[in-house]
Amino acid sequence: MHLRLTDEQKMVQKTIRRFVEKELIPLENDVLRNEREGRPSLPPGKLKELQLKAKEAGFWGINTPEEYGGANLGQMMMAIVLMEVSKTFVPFQFGGSADNILYYGNEEQKKNYLIPTINGDKKSCFAMTEPGAGSDTRNIKMTAVKDGKEWVLNGEKTFITGGNEADFVMAIAITNQELHQKTQGREGVTCFIVDREMGWKSEYIHTMGEWGPAGLVFENVRVPEKNILGELHKGYNIGLEWIGFARWIVGARAVGAAERLLQMAIDYSKERITFGKPIAERQAIQWQIADSAVEIEAARWLVLNAAFTLDAGEDNRHLASMAKLYGSNMGNRVVDRVLQIHGGMGYTKELPIERWYREARLWRIYDGTDEIQRIIIARNLIKGHVKIGQSI
Repeated sequence: MHLRLTDEQKMVQKTIRRFVEKELIPLENDVLRNEREGRPSLPPGKLKELQLKAKEAGFWGINTPEEYGGANLGQMMMAIVLMEVSKTFVPFQFGGSADNILYYGNEEQKKNYLIPTINGDKKSCFAMTEPGAGSDTRNIKMTAVKDGKEWVLNGEKTFITGGNEADFVMAIAITNQELHQKTQGREGVTCFIVDREMGWKSEYIHTMGEWGPAGLVFENVRVPEKNILGELHKGYNIGLEWIGFARWIVGARAVGAAERLLQMAIDYSKERITFGKPIAERQAIQWQIADSAVEIEAARWLVLNAAFTLDAGEDNRHLASMAKLYGSNMGNRVVDRVLQIHGGMGYTKELPIERWYREARLWRIYDGTDEIQRIIIARNLIKGHVKIGQSI
């Protein structure tokens, strides 16, 4: 397979790049100031303005099915867009999309949750991780007990992205304890769509970066049976699909950020003079730049291959794990080199490098740690699910 971008993909890439350079990057100083002062990164009015410009440019719903008003340009295009948008830390996404598992909803659920999310009128989050359960779903403790035509949910979720802002959550809970234990967590859990007004509460979790996950608490939260997403006791598969989709996206974000950071390092190395010469002429600096460029390129094609495979209707979970593992570690190495090249200036808050440094460390943890990705990759190879060279 020789993977190349089509003319359409190249056009979209250039258009998104111009949007990021013109509309988003100029906002970075404001975002940094707002974050340091404890205010929202972008005021709601500014966010709406950017969303309107994205819609006018025709990039609202790049990966949304046409039946829901989107362009349905596929996962490859999604990867390309994410790489461009991630060249800035200004929190903006080309909306018109919804969590991939929401498309499993029935017609009523699509009307009440999917469509409003696509239109940007509602915000969602997905909650599977608990204080004692991450990728190992056997340790899930949150329960849902049937009571008439309702289910009563009790338990906690933690490190939930978007949980503080979400209007509703898609929460995984045990609905059959015996089946859950018998199948080691693969069955007996169900996914529920739970509106915030049904009673769950969120609490901000402080982290070393600007990512603000939430802890969610469910105390006798009553959810109507019609809010079951997918099949009863089959929530494990829905959870896997959500996580599998998210993994290669982490790699795409790492590629975009690393590209921007490397360009910053190149520009600075030409300006910074030591002992009468720009540091760009020092071999130590050149090797760091060269190594970063090679690793970024390798990560880019791992991500694009994972997206291409998904577009082809094939199982991309092995490739997604590879893209996530390599991409997230690449991003950490690149930002470390870039900070080193900038020296003391890179460590200050005058430049955004230190912010990216803190954010990049998260890439290796959420949506499956490095260790989990290695377990998956090795297991697939050892058990023969994937053959060496099968991914090309």
